[in-house]
Amino acid sequence: MILLLIYFLTVSGNMSVSLLILADKHLIQTPMYLFISTLSFLETLYINVTVPFMLMCMWRGKVQIKFNHCLLQMYLLHSLGITENYLLNIMAYDRMVAICNPLRYHTVMTSKHCTILLSSCWLLGFTSPIIHLVSVLKLPFCGPNTINHVFCDLSPLLKLSCMDTSFTFILNFLISLCIISCTFFFVSVTYIRIIITILRMSCTYGRKKAFSTCASHLTTVLLFYGSLAFIYIRPKVEYSLEYDKLIAVNYSVLIPFLNPIIYSFRNKEIKNTFKKLLNR
Repeated sequence: MILLLIYFLTVSGNMSVSLLILADKHLIQTPMYLFISTLSFLETLYINVTVPFMLMCMWRGKVQIKFNHCLLQMYLLHSLGITENYLLNIMAYDRMVAICNPLRYHTVMTSKHCTILLSSCWLLGFTSPIIHLVSVLKLPFCGPNTINHVFCDLSPLLKLSCMDTSFTFILNFLISLCIISCTFFFVSVTYIRIIITILRMSCTYGRKKAFSTCASHLTTVLLFYGSLAFIYIRPKVEYSLEYDKLIAVNYSVLIPFLNPIIYSFRNKEIKNTFKKLLNR
């Protein structure tokens, strides 16, 4: 019942944020809010890939899933996660341009540039996990094919194979490490530059405003990369299944649930748009 409530609140919260921004012409034409709307839509898709299956497992105790459907769930889970990873990088870049080069912001973050960035984000997100998918397709599964997890993911599927999966694990580990490390390095460098620029500001009000616009995004980034680091770039295969499930629930349920609260509902522009719609 708790998970069902969180699922309902997450879907309604993220969809509300996305629709509120789409309903306001001024907000949807602003790059920052366009990215927030995309993030909310992405979180809605992400939680719909995992939580309905979790609810079925908890309700029935044991659920059968076809092998192709299991691979599809794993692929969508990774694709949407990687897409969000790149989207957070784009949002960090947007904040860096707005704070470090405010006079050039409207010439750099044009609608065409934003469209290219978002398209690249989705394209890279849905092509990167193909290697994971192919590596699992080549594995033999002799049975018993019981997945001791809340959804189909790479780690529980590797444990079901009846051959040595060390090479497959190392390959996927290196790919995940490369993607997460490179993007996290970019975000870190971006925020170091933002913080240096903010500290050089002479106006106290401008400094507070700049910090407030970045605080929510930085919180989301830390939650997202913290969870990914624990589950996808750990250096060994054998961890307790309960540990895996706990971390999986964290990044697949709690982060999508918290994002509208920590990133969107604290925003004055979104609140004002909501009030205008209520007045109408």
